[in-house]
Amino acid sequence: MAERYGVFLRPDPLTCAAVTRITGQLRAQFGLVSAGAFPPHATLAGSLPLAGPAEELLRALAPVAPFTVQNQGLEWLNGGLVYDVHGPELAQLAATVDAAVRPQLEPAPGLAADLFEPERWRAHLSLGSHDLAARPDLHEEVEAYVRGLAVEVPAEFPAEIVAVYRLEHETWTGSWWRAMTWEHVRSVRLASR
Repeated sequence: MAERYGVFLRPDPLTCAAVTRITGQLRAQFGLVSAGAFPPHATLAGSLPLAGPAEELLRALAPVAPFTVQNQGLEWLNGGLVYDVHGPELAQLAATVDAAVRPQLEPAPGLAADLFEPERWRAHLSLGSHDLAARPDLHEEVEAYVRGLAVEVPAEFPAEIVAVYRLEHETWTGSWWRAMTWEHVRSVRLASR
């Protein structure tokens, strides 16, 4: 198995539960599995083939203080249905992680590393992603279904926990999310100043 890493902001438990409920429903009703193949999160940096220990990435977070993330509701992003949680403080956190990640990257075949690019990066919580992007015929129906679930999700949550996950797949090509496995490596609580 080829190993990659993800550095993710973990939402509060109520938001995580809402995302899990929705992704479970989308799998049960439409067979959409990619968003639910991961723990609920906002990606700060993902699909990282690292040369050094993943835990080192968390040292960069020592001076970062917790802040509040606003959930701006459902949005379509790159063909996927997400909760839009983008904001300047979250972008700054992603930039901090990016600065720690880039020196540790090593070349790897398959999926490219998911890095912070200010003009393209948008913080979000995925509900339907890779496989939904390939099914535009389902977009309207899936959005109506998610709205019909009437899942209560907090309008905001504290950005307090950043976690590193080990992700594994044979080749990181094709529909890799169908056979990917993951393991929690370590979490860090952002320090109050």
